[in-house]
Amino acid sequence: MLRIGFGFDTHRLSNERKLIIGGVHIPHTSGCDGHSDADVLIHAVCDALLGAANMRDIGYHFPDTDPQYKNIDSGLLLQKVYCLISNEQWKIENIDSTIVIQQPKLSPYIEQIQDSLARLLHIESNCISIKAKTSERIGFIGREEGVSAYSVVLLSKS
Repeated sequence: MLRIGFGFDTHRLSNERKLIIGGVHIPHTSGCDGHSDADVLIHAVCDALLGAANMRDIGYHFPDTDPQYKNIDSGLLLQKVYCLISNEQWKIENIDSTIVIQQPKLSPYIEQIQDSLARLLHIESNCISIKAKTSERIGFIGREEGVSAYSVVLLSKS
């Protein structure tokens, strides 16, 4: 059995936060604002994995009203999601993600992000595709007010 899942997340940028994408700290003047560390990519991957496994979404499992998740490392949330889907015998075949951010340029960090996600999910980094795009200075992303991420996953079960 194969299942496809889609995830999306977006966060406002703040000068008071570090920019963390895919578990990697990216030097920049602002970072994503949110209840957790606001790792927009990991949140999109979590939702894609949960969606493919028909297990609702990240907010259901880790609500922003719960103080235990305040400023939590999103990598820990991804590991918990991995355990949830693994307990149901789902195996990750591949992940394809796109991050939309005006600045900074992410191309120097793509391999680090792939390796970070691969470690967290116990898969090979070549099973993870990461792409980075700008919004051509259009909208809230183009004005450098926020960042979005999209993710699609393929899960299999024997």
